[in-house]
Amino acid sequence: MAGTIEVLVAGGQADPGPPLGPELGPTPVDVQAVVNEINDQTEAFDGTEVPVTIDYDDDGSFDIDVGVPPTAALIKDELDFETGSGEPNEEFVADMSAEQLKTVAEQKLPDLLAYDTRNAAKEVAGTCVSLGVTIEGEDARTFNQRLDNGEFDDVFAEAEPAA
Repeated sequence: MAGTIEVLVAGGQADPGPPLGPELGPTPVDVQAVVNEINDQTEAFDGTEVPVTIDYDDDGSFDIDVGVPPTAALIKDELDFETGSGEPNEEFVADMSAEQLKTVAEQKLPDLLAYDTRNAAKEVAGTCVSLGVTIEGEDARTFNQRLDNGEFDDVFAEAEPAA
């Protein structure tokens, strides 16, 4: 009875309790081995909710695929705040620099439809709007317009391939 389990775990802090234990208990895998492997693979996301997919076989073998945390979680982690604004167009909870935006965009890029960091940053900025986070002291939509106008080319310049 091979199968797949998908869970959200705190990076580097998984344990045999819920949500993993109840899901893995009826399977042939060694629960503690899975927990240890998840913690090893997610330690870089210390405490941030990370999507994890566990594929297991009848012989007890397993593969773990660690996804990228939700964009909102990456923003909250980067700016160190707990919850977004209840009124995101009126009350702002944090301000993000262009460099911080680039950092989050680079982390999230594999999961986005964007083909480069600049466009990934625009998608991340959309989440900033919903959270009540400003970028460079202004509304994220205004920042996106400035980004389109080339005002942040120095920050979002793509690295040239090595010759």
